[in-house]
Amino acid sequence: MSSDNPQREVLWAGRFLDVVRINRWEFVQRKNITGIVGIVPVTNDGKLVLLEQYRPPIGGKVIELPAGLVGDVPGNRSEPLEAAARRELHEETGYEARRMEVLFEGCVTPGLCDETISFFLATDLYKTADGGGDETEDIIVHEVPLGAVMDFLAEQQRKGFFIDLKVYSALFFLQREIVERQED
Repeated sequence: MSSDNPQREVLWAGRFLDVVRINRWEFVQRKNITGIVGIVPVTNDGKLVLLEQYRPPIGGKVIELPAGLVGDVPGNRSEPLEAAARRELHEETGYEARRMEVLFEGCVTPGLCDETISFFLATDLYKTADGGGDETEDIIVHEVPLGAVMDFLAEQQRKGFFIDLKVYSALFFLQREIVERQED
């Protein structure tokens, strides 16, 4: 398929999503955002902060990282990625971070949507609220010691929960970051 002169057609327009076709490829585009952020929060005592929430598309509870949309707040379309990461971290977990740095970036499901996500490592955390998300979310916050994360995820799977695969990607990059810091 050539990408030199794509023919874009909106097949269905929803409130938050469009289904589009470019040439023969059909996929989803999210409306009214400028990006997506994920946060890898690590507490001062070495715990990874994970979320548990029900996700209707898969009909079950998912263990995932804090994340959210960028530029979706009315009047704040030009919101910087880091500002959105800080907002989502606080809203979902109740934590604020003194340090926030880009950890990795990439596409989410390139055969299904055009979304890319920027992950931030959030450290030097301090708790200022309960978290749990906004009025549209019902989030349970888990703080898991880094050395026990894989066991925790396996236990959640045994309970019937789904694990967002971005958690495993984040663990890879987090481990690499820890090793690099130890070498410095």
